[in-house]
Order: sequence, then structure tokens, then C-alpha cells
Amino acid sequence: MNAVASTHAPPRGVGIGLRHAHYRDFLDATPPVDWVEVHSENYFGDGGFDLHVLHAVRRDRPVSLHGVGLGLGSAKPLDTMHVAKLKRLVERIEPALVSEHLCWGATAAGHLNDLLPMPLTDAALALLCARVGELQDALGRPVLLENVSTYVRFRDDQHGETAFLAELAARTGCGVLLDVNNLYVNQCNHGEDAMAAMNALPLGVVGEIHLAGHSVTDVAVIDDHGSRVAAPVWALYEYAVRRFGAIPALIEWDTDLPALDILLEEANRAREVQSAVHAARPALSGDPKNHARLA
Repeated sequence: MNAVASTHAPPRGVGIGLRHAHYRDFLDATPPVDWVEVHSENYFGDGGFDLHVLHAVRRDRPVSLHGVGLGLGSAKPLDTMHVAKLKRLVERIEPALVSEHLCWGATAAGHLNDLLPMPLTDAALALLCARVGELQDALGRPVLLENVSTYVRFRDDQHGETAFLAELAARTGCGVLLDVNNLYVNQCNHGEDAMAAMNALPLGVVGEIHLAGHSVTDVAVIDDHGSRVAAPVWALYEYAVRRFGAIPALIEWDTDLPALDILLEEANRAREVQSAVHAARPALSGDPKNHARLA
């Protein structure tokens, strides 16, 4: 569970998710994006077109590997075959960042193919510390853990989600992938304070920020990554930049994919937020009085 020294510089600026629909855009030209992120599991094979494209893109810009299938908080033992495939991909691509989710997704009966929320208890924290340590030891580098959108909370929770992540980072040396849209979704669904959640994270622990769209239904707000970033999420992102600095930010768009130009517009807006914040004032402290600045 010890922290692992990293020799990989984080990417700078704003990236987008590399998706199959935009492969040709990247092969035929050099789109003006600072870096790209891919779902690790899509590139576990020993060859094929997907891996060919990833190698080609990696020659021009940094790549971040974002896992969606490991389920570190699952009760069953860590999937060593999955970890071995991830390690092989890390060695091939030499990514700038490697991330997973604060979730579970498997039982002894099989994999549930979802990012299911963890009970935020001391017992779950101990389990995650052991799993994150095992993963970091296998990869030889630190990883980032992402807060997830949830549609339930557990009565036995002993921590807030970001306080849980902060303690996990303190014990293991991992970092945090802060998904601002997920904070907003959970604020809407559970009445949680997204800014207070950010204030629970110490400065220096956030290694990447995600921005995405969501949909509003009669039942809940759904994190579907299928539209532009909403205005309240941009406001939260501005606060995040004030608090944490110009952390590498990613535009996530996974469903109803638009033309690449739309993603580039969203990425440019994130850059504009970074530039405006740093031109106006230094980073905010965690003082709740600063919340009024975005009211």
C-alpha cells in the first residue's frame, strides 16, 4: 500500500476522449487537442485497428488510460488477469495518467458491467487501501481514483465521498480524478453540496478533472455523457480551477457522439475558464465564504 514514485509528467491543458467515431479525424490530421483519454479495456488486445490508432495518436500527444471494468471495491479478489492486461497496455503506451473508479462491479457469480457505488465505511476504506496498493505495486506507478455518480446512498456511510477519497489518497499515495459533473449529479440526486465536496479534498491530490453532460429526468439526474457540459457544471468547474489550479481537464462524451468540432468547442471553453480564472485571481482556499463568489 506504499506510495509509488512516478516518472510520468501529467498532461497539460485540456483533452478529449478518443472514441472510434473520431479515429479517422486523428489519422488524417492533427486535431488541436492537448491530450486524449481512452477506456483501457478497449485496447487490451495484442493487435488490431484500435491498438494501431492508439499507437499512432500516442506519437503526437500524451494519452491517459481510464479503466471502467476493474471494480476495485468488489468483494471478490482483485482480477489479476485484468491487472496483467492493464500492465501490458501501460508498458506499451507509457501513458501520462492511469485512472480507475471508486466503485465495485463484480461478485463471485460474475461481472455486473456497472460502476456501482461503494458504501463509504471504514471497512470499505480498508478494502480499497489494500486493492489500490496491490494495483499500484503491480503497475509500478500511482493511479487516480474517480468519484462516481450515484443513485443511492447507504445508511451506514461514515464518510462523504470526497473525504473518503482524501483519506484513501493519504494512506496509499494515489491521486483523485475529480469528475465535476458527477458532483453535480449527486448534488441534485442526494442534496449534497458539490463545493463542500471539493473543499474536502486537499490541495495537490487532484490529478485530473472530468467534464461531461447529463440528462434530467422525472426520477433523477443521469450521468449519460451525451450532451454539452451544462451551465451549473461549468460554474463548478470554475470553482475547481480556482481551488486546485490548472489541473488537466477532459471533455467526456460517450453517447450520441457529435462531430469532432463540437468536442473541440467544449475543450476550448474549458481552456477559456482556466485562462480567465488565472488572470483574475490566485487559487481559492477552502474557506466556505468563497462559495459566495459563484452564487
